[in-house]
Amino acid sequence: MKRAAILGAGFYVPPKVVTNYELEKILDTTDEWISQRTGIKQRHVSSKDEPTSELGVNAALNALKNSNIKKEEIDFVITATVTGDYMWPATANIIVNKLGLNGIPSVDISAACTGFIYALSIARALIVSSLYKKILIIAADEFTKVIDWQDRTTCVLFGDGAGAVILGEANDDESGILSTYLGSDGSKAELLLQAGGGVVYPLSQETLDKKLHFVKMDGKEVYKSAIFKMHEALEIAMKSAGVTAKDIDYFIFHQANKRIIDSIAEKFNVPLEKTIVNIDKYANTSAATIPIALAEAIQQGKIKKGMLLGLSAMGAGFTWGAAILRL
Repeated sequence: MKRAAILGAGFYVPPKVVTNYELEKILDTTDEWISQRTGIKQRHVSSKDEPTSELGVNAALNALKNSNIKKEEIDFVITATVTGDYMWPATANIIVNKLGLNGIPSVDISAACTGFIYALSIARALIVSSLYKKILIIAADEFTKVIDWQDRTTCVLFGDGAGAVILGEANDDESGILSTYLGSDGSKAELLLQAGGGVVYPLSQETLDKKLHFVKMDGKEVYKSAIFKMHEALEIAMKSAGVTAKDIDYFIFHQANKRIIDSIAEKFNVPLEKTIVNIDKYANTSAATIPIALAEAIQQGKIKKGMLLGLSAMGAGFTWGAAILRL
C-alpha cells in the first residue's frame, strides 16, 4: 500500500524576541512566575509589516530547500492557521501567490493548535489516494496580534512562528505516516476562543470595548483537558500503528506548557529525554509548535532519518489529534 511520508521540513520565526524580563516592565508578573508555571523564557513577536503569510512563506522556502524539492513540484498547499492575514480569503491563497504558484489548489485548516495534525491527516489521504503527489503543509500563527497585552494570564503564553513540511509518497518501505487520529468537542468552545469578528459578534465599537477580539481562555480547564486528550489521542494512534511508547524514538507534543509535556511523558512512563521541547524559546505558537519543533530537531541532528516519532496536540474547539510516523 502506498504510504505518505515527510520529505522535508523547515521553520521560521520573526527576529524580534521579547523575554520574560521585558514583560516584567509592563505586567504584574515575573520571569520566575512565568518560567515555573509554563517553562517559557521568551517568545518571538512579528512586526506590523510581517503578516502570518510572510512567516508561512519563509517556513515553506526553508522546507523546500531542506528537501531539495523545487517549488514547481508542489501541487497542493494546506495552511493551518487561526490568525490568518484576513477573515477571508484563505491565507493559503496569499501564500500560493507569494510563492509564485498561482493555479494550484490551496486551503486553510482551522483547528487551532491541532491544525498541523489535521493538515497532516488530510494531506496523507490525498497522497495515498494518488490525487496529489507533493503537498506543502504550512502551520503558521501570530497570536501576539490577537492577545490582550494587559492580560497576564494569556499574553505571556504565546509567540509567533511558522513550520512547514513537504508530504509525498514514501521512497522506501520503512518511512511514512503509520497512523493518525483526530477528534473534536464543540461543547468546550467557550473555554478557549476569539469571539469578536465573526458573525455572532461582528466587529463593532461594543465588541472593541468588551475586548471580544482578543483571545479568552479558561486556563485551568484547558490545562486539564490537554493532558487527558493528548495522552488519549496518542494512545489510540499508537495502537492503530501497532507500536508502543517504548518503540517511539521521540515524542513531539504541542508546546503549550512544559508541565503538560512532563505530565503526558509521565503517563506513558517515558523519560523526558525522549520529548522534544523548545517552548522555552518560542512559547506557544499554536498550530506551528509541532512542525517548528520537528524541523529544528532535524536541523540540530537530534531527529534522524529512520526514527519513529509520536506527535500529539490539543487546541481550541476543542480539537485534538495524534500521528505516528517514521521519518
